[in-house]
Amino acid sequence: MFHAIDHPLIAEELTKLRNPECPSPEFRQRVRRIASLMAPSVTANLETIVVPCHTPLEITSGSQVAREIILVPVLRAGLGFLDGFLDLIPQASVVHIGLARNEQTLQPEPYYLKHPPVLGESEIIILDPMLATGGSAIEAVRSLRDAGARHIRFACLVAAPEGVAALEDAFPGLAIYAACLDRCLNDSGYILPGLGDAGDRLFGTCG
Repeated sequence: MFHAIDHPLIAEELTKLRNPECPSPEFRQRVRRIASLMAPSVTANLETIVVPCHTPLEITSGSQVAREIILVPVLRAGLGFLDGFLDLIPQASVVHIGLARNEQTLQPEPYYLKHPPVLGESEIIILDPMLATGGSAIEAVRSLRDAGARHIRFACLVAAPEGVAALEDAFPGLAIYAACLDRCLNDSGYILPGLGDAGDRLFGTCG
């Protein structure tokens, strides 16, 4: 269930993000704007319930999202993707998940996961700017499911077909949203054409 969000303002922001001359402060602001532009599409099919709505003149019926929304940025790059979603969903809770590569198995392993005691009735949106090989995304979904989460969706800036295929194979039916589906991965596992290491560019730690 892959969804590429086709929007001219997102496409323009992404074009400027790809430029290696885009400095970190500008990069962070553009990522934030893309996240805000993506948020309506990522949340468009959330379940709602009917509630009473008091106006100055009468009582009518309104709607509200049926389940609590929890945003889950994958450390560290996911932090740069978080604020744009919070701008649109300020009532959301935030759960952090940290993943590190095991140097023996070369697989991502969670080193930090802080969440409410009950996740099963919440809408979980995992945030990670890059979906490359899919390893980190798969581990993030698995960790949250093991913690009881049942309603999970994944949002990223840029995805590679290999990562999308791996995530869909691991979790059939999982909704995946991206600002763009790029061409492929290179031999080092970087997305092409991509935008480089999102974490380094967000936080100014490029070599």
